[in-house]
Amino acid sequence: MEAEILLAHTLKVDRLHLYLSPDKPLTIEERTQFRNVIKSRRSGVPLQHLIGETTFFGLRFRVNKEALIPRPETEELAERALALAPRDRDIACLDLGTGSGVIAVCLARFLPRATVTAVDLSPQALELARENAKLNGVHDRIIFLESDWFERINGAFDLIVSNPPYIATEELQQLPVEVRQHEPHLALDGGKRGTECIKALTKSLRKHLLPGGTLLLEIGNGQGRRVVELLNQTGLREARVERDFAEKERFVIARCP
Repeated sequence: MEAEILLAHTLKVDRLHLYLSPDKPLTIEERTQFRNVIKSRRSGVPLQHLIGETTFFGLRFRVNKEALIPRPETEELAERALALAPRDRDIACLDLGTGSGVIAVCLARFLPRATVTAVDLSPQALELARENAKLNGVHDRIIFLESDWFERINGAFDLIVSNPPYIATEELQQLPVEVRQHEPHLALDGGKRGTECIKALTKSLRKHLLPGGTLLLEIGNGQGRRVVELLNQTGLREARVERDFAEKERFVIARCP
């Protein structure tokens, strides 16, 4: 399938075109270009970086080395966020550490009564998120803000969603080459225990979550107990861990009293 995707990308056609014209010979230039992208893929360059885009929650997003490539677990995060969001009133949503903007865009696209703020420390990631918001027709529904977690954020929100860095520093070198060498360590490195970034964002969490508001975090497997403890210390209630489709600890949900 990847070979078909890369060939279609090289020829600037849809994959269906390959099946409609299976006997069409490639030119020398096309063969050379195809060999080059195959070599890049074999060296560890992610497929999404080679074609410049990916699909997330049925929407099209551009991707590059400035932000993490959206993964299936984060699609589950988006699904949970949409299920938790009130739909009977206007709400304020915050995507904390937006990266390529997939969560913010999904919130704006599927919650017509939501005002969405997308925050990231990386200006390059924010630029990519803006591009994806325009691509999906919601750029006028999202406020983009460069901030180190809550540092430059004013106001409070009904729903805060975050996929923070949660890989322990010593585990970074064990990641696959396509992740270790081609995705930003700023978005991966969660410090010595993997929960340092989560701890940092909890310091100002309470004052930015409205009474009755909900926090939804993506976490690393095995971090549930530690994260729940951190949230309980902030005064949040009903903190619980939920597993992903692979039965791994992946999400923590908590509410503000």
